[in-house]
This record gives sequence, C-alpha cells and structure tokens, in this order.
Amino acid sequence: MTTALITGSTAGIGAAFARRLAADGHDLVLVARDTERLRKQADELHDRHRVEVQVLSADLSTEKGIESVAARLGDPARPVDLLVNNAGFGLKGRYLEVSMADELRMLTVHCEAVLRLTSAAAEAMRGRGRGAVVNVASVAAFVPRGTYGASKAWVVQFTQGAAKDLAGSGVRLMVLCPGFVRTEFHSRAGMGTDNIPGWMWLDADKLVAEGLRDLAKGKTLSVPDARYKALLGASKLVPRGMLGRVSSGAGRKYGPK
Repeated sequence: MTTALITGSTAGIGAAFARRLAADGHDLVLVARDTERLRKQADELHDRHRVEVQVLSADLSTEKGIESVAARLGDPARPVDLLVNNAGFGLKGRYLEVSMADELRMLTVHCEAVLRLTSAAAEAMRGRGRGAVVNVASVAAFVPRGTYGASKAWVVQFTQGAAKDLAGSGVRLMVLCPGFVRTEFHSRAGMGTDNIPGWMWLDADKLVAEGLRDLAKGKTLSVPDARYKALLGASKLVPRGMLGRVSSGAGRKYGPK
C-alpha cells in the first residue's frame, strides 16, 4: 500500500486529490490548518474507501508548520510515495493595496513551503529510488499578474528545473497548472466570481484525473483541459507588454470586487 501526503486537503483541488487517491487505494496523510475539518474528512475517506488516513494540523505560513510536515515526509519508518503540494490562497487587492505581511505570508506558503517540502520528500524518495511530487501552480504563472502569478511562476520554474536534476533517480516531479476551478479559493479571498464566463470554470475532480494521467505519462507540466491549453498557446503569440495590459484588464474584470 502506498501513501500520499496532500497539503491543503480539506477543500477544492486538495480535497479532489484526496478523494481520487483514496478511491485508488492509497493511504493518506492530510494536511491543513483546521483540525476538526481534517478529522471529519479523514473519517469519511476511511469509512468509504477503507484506507488508513492520518491527519496533520499545520499552518504552512509558519516555521513550525513547515517543519512538522517536512519531518513527516522524511520519516523513514513511514515513507510517503506521493506528495501533493496544494496549499495556497489568493489576496484581494492590487499591488500596494495588500499589506506587506500578507504578501510575505503568500510567498512563504507558495514558495518557501513548496521548496522545503519538495526537498524533504524528494530526498527520502531518492534514497528509495521511487516517488513523485505534484506541485499545484496556476495558469496565472504564465501572465504578468501580481504577486500571486509571480509566486506560481516560481513554482513552475522550480519544479521543472528540479525534475531535470532528478531525472533517472526514480523521483518524478510535475507542476499542475489549472485555470478557474469551482472551489472555496475565491470566496475565502473575498473575490467576486459572477463576471467569470461559465466556459472558463473547471471541475476539480476532472482536472485531478487529468493531472494524474499526465504524471503517469512522465510529464513535468500539466495544464488540464484543452481550453486552457489553447489559451496558453495563444498567449505565447502576444507581446509581453500587451499581455500585461490584457492581464491587468482581466484582473479588473474578473478579479476582486
């Protein structure tokens, strides 16, 4: 029986990963801040799929939280075969409208935690000669759009670079870049979504299924859904200056209210 550790597991894409991996027979380690919600999720997955589920309460914006998850990933007595770095959040407001404390908290969760947890997992996996890491980024990584997009661009570059360095080690790394997904993400950030066209929304379970298929194929970058693949392809043909103006306009149209 293999074990998967998922950060940000209680909602959205993280919860979809937990459902799919439990259904596939993987034991789970679920990581989030809300202990009560974690325990409820663990009980439901255990009862439905008869897999072992451990809960680990951790705030990945803190040193203590990152250290506790890194220690679990490096525990030789309880190996983790798949790490899904999914924890993340958005901020309402444009650059200089958001407090520096919140900006730094985002970078800690999106970049520092991803670096340290990926490293802890990959080191242990390399010693065993097998394992995989999925880092969840966003299509926002490919357009010049604020701190969120910048942090996700870092995740893309880091993951693909690390994947090359670990080629042949038995450790696979992939970055997953979804578009708009119907989760709690926007409501938690206080962002309005009424203006986002219906065709732009993705289903979390379907994108997880596609992402896992791409991982099995050995891809280092997964952009679920043909619509977003087409949009990203088209964006490469647009000059960066124009793309920045379009992205900023889209943020005003589809972003926080």
